[in-house]
Amino acid sequence: MNFIATEIPEVLIVEPKVFGDARGYFMETYKKALFDEAVGHPIEFIQDNESKSKRGVLRGLHYQLPPFAQSKLVRVIEGTVIDVAVDIRRGSPTFGKHVAVELSAENKRQLFVPRGFAHAFVVTSETAIFAYKVDNYYAPEYDRGIRFDDPTLGIEWPLESDELLVSDKDAKLSSLEEAELFKYEQKLYGE
Repeated sequence: MNFIATEIPEVLIVEPKVFGDARGYFMETYKKALFDEAVGHPIEFIQDNESKSKRGVLRGLHYQLPPFAQSKLVRVIEGTVIDVAVDIRRGSPTFGKHVAVELSAENKRQLFVPRGFAHAFVVTSETAIFAYKVDNYYAPEYDRGIRFDDPTLGIEWPLESDELLVSDKDAKLSSLEEAELFKYEQKLYGE
């Protein structure tokens, strides 16, 4: 596996080694020892999730507050998405900045979204199957979000606004300024 740093050091692109021949391919999508070394501390993923969406579906920007903050390791099994992680740790040198990465079945890239980041993706292919691991359970009372179109974030989504399909819940999310967020010095992994 190859771990690639992004503009925000805690957010990593993960490129698996793909071994292919006339029969198809094989790849490891996760190896705990390598992953923990790359992120700098142990991560205990406890659940795998999967969703299927059609072109234009935008899910996010979502996160959970402690004690149910979540790290995610995300990938696309079918299709293509633009995946976004936004630093929502007040006081962080990269607060309010984001990383946007194309994830596809073809490029087989994954994105590690650590605790303290909001996450979203938009489907740019006809359909996409999106899969991800999380290191904490879903807890509705700690579930929060930020509007995908908050102008202070400067995210350039690859589709026009009239092409986007956003849930009623996501359309009513807070702006970054109004949202309940993390503090940069807050311990998120029990170090």
